[in-house]
Amino acid sequence: MELLDCAAMRMDELEFDLPRDQIAQRPLVHRQDSRLLELHRATGAVEDGRFRDFPALLRGDELLVLNNARVIPARLFGKRAGFALDEVPGEVQNRISPGRVEVFLLRRAGLDTWKALVRPGRKMQIGERVLFGEGELEGEVIARGELGERTIRFCSHSAVSVTDHLEKLGHVPLPPYIDRADEASDRERYQTIFATQPGAVAAPTAGLHFTPEILQAIRDRGAEICELTLDVGLGTFRPVHTETLEEHAIHSESYEIPRETAERICLAKAAGRFIVAIGTTSVRALEDSALRAAETGIGDFILAGRADARVFITPGFPFRVVDALLTNFHLPRSTLLGLVCAFAGRDHVLAAYRHAVATGYRFYSYGDCMWIR
Repeated sequence: MELLDCAAMRMDELEFDLPRDQIAQRPLVHRQDSRLLELHRATGAVEDGRFRDFPALLRGDELLVLNNARVIPARLFGKRAGFALDEVPGEVQNRISPGRVEVFLLRRAGLDTWKALVRPGRKMQIGERVLFGEGELEGEVIARGELGERTIRFCSHSAVSVTDHLEKLGHVPLPPYIDRADEASDRERYQTIFATQPGAVAAPTAGLHFTPEILQAIRDRGAEICELTLDVGLGTFRPVHTETLEEHAIHSESYEIPRETAERICLAKAAGRFIVAIGTTSVRALEDSALRAAETGIGDFILAGRADARVFITPGFPFRVVDALLTNFHLPRSTLLGLVCAFAGRDHVLAAYRHAVATGYRFYSYGDCMWIR
């Protein structure tokens, strides 16, 4: 099914009403107990179910593609500690208030070096230091970037590595619509069971419903499972302020498709089997890779290796890889809702969302899911 309506989508066309109490603040006790709304994109018909029954909904010859990105504890809280540079005048050093600083890691920029957002950002200058914990971890601002971004170089003041300090002292970067502080249980539950590749600052939430038993039931059904990695960035929550979706400046995200995954996708496509993307992050990696493959003209259907996903999937986008999609419910007026509308049609998707609201589905990261085929 290829959607060919290329008219620009106004952001008010991606609006829907959602009672605040349907925004899930915590996960269910058991992952597989999430509700599942099945949407048939050819007709718009919907059916209600439970995720634990997902394996039985498969034909049995699909290839499922999971995103194995692991969320890092990206939020750090520390205290300002003056400048590292000896040549900074004493009166400048004395003006540094030992206030609280929040550092939000965005992506790795080198050995023990990260791109990050800092709050209060305007006050943090190049050369300034921040101490974390009891002083066992130190960060120094070594560069400034656009939109308040800083480059921070970390060093350890103990025998423990910087990476281990970050893991211990960092907090789980829960999305802004979860109106509470992170808890110890979030370290496990805001993480898929197949998360192995650290680097994401948001979870690929469609994968949060899976359990080892569900994965085995999928294999027993006859379907195959493969993995890729897309480091979900903070841009996934970035509001759209433009009048149309297409005017928005989409963020890029780093991804890697193993050679085995690329080969299995090519074989499945050649055999007429469905490629099932688990989450919009998998969709973006797969379709970006296929688009790059088409642009190279070398004949490969999809390219293995690491790249930055820059593709912006909006209504009218010609999907080359993905035949079916498992996804959570997304924010109104968001790029991810636009992607789902591109895949299944705006009218069908928003009608399904209205049904989900009316029947009490739980929304967003810790909420329920949709099966679109």
